[in-house]
Amino acid sequence: MSDKTDSTTHFGFETVPEGEKAGRVRGVFSSVASRYDVMNDLMSLGIHRIWKDAMLDWLAPRPGQKLLDVAGGTGDISFRFLRRAGSGHATVLDLTESMLDEGRKRAEAAELGDSLDWVAGDAMALPFEDASFDVYTISFGIRNVTRPQEALNEAFRVLRPGGRLMVLEFSQLPNPALQKAYDLYSFNVIPRMGEVVARDRDSYQYLVESIRNFPDQETFLGMVRAAGFENAKYRNLSMGVAALHSGWKL
Repeated sequence: MSDKTDSTTHFGFETVPEGEKAGRVRGVFSSVASRYDVMNDLMSLGIHRIWKDAMLDWLAPRPGQKLLDVAGGTGDISFRFLRRAGSGHATVLDLTESMLDEGRKRAEAAELGDSLDWVAGDAMALPFEDASFDVYTISFGIRNVTRPQEALNEAFRVLRPGGRLMVLEFSQLPNPALQKAYDLYSFNVIPRMGEVVARDRDSYQYLVESIRNFPDQETFLGMVRAAGFENAKYRNLSMGVAALHSGWKL
């Protein structure tokens, strides 16, 4: 029987050995780290900010909660969480050190450094004890994980009883005509934009391809439930361009 070292996975539209994906993803985000936030605004026409606000609206942070923000990059979700909660603590975990470096700079500028920790680590093997956090978030990151189900299993492990999972990710539009129009924009505009703004076409070509390879809303909902989460639900954003998935550890 084959073990995981023989297994393959997707890196965009390319099939690669599982052991190579994390390094390739790290390379993508190391390349774009300094321009990542600017590109998010340009690619989504600023709509990612509305999606993140919708995420925090549904999450409804409470004072004193401990957040683990996985694939948290430059800390955008953690900053929003702390401002909404009023008090608490956020740990930002990311595979890519250069993304964390950008986040640390932002935290210092926003005078939030005392409420944040920055940890380089793997979503499939979190360096935290069981039942350590009240909330787990991952935004536009789980599609880059080699085995997303293992990341969800780890989320369940590190959450306390009563803890909340919230995933924000690009998804699939239920209308084929709209999906076709969105694909035309994604594949023709975003890589060119990446070439001009971030001076890296290939990384943004990968990001677009990774979106198309990610499971649809119902399939991913089944994965959330398989990890052990209850009251699992999802909400489409912008007709399904992105989706929020929520679950509770009860």
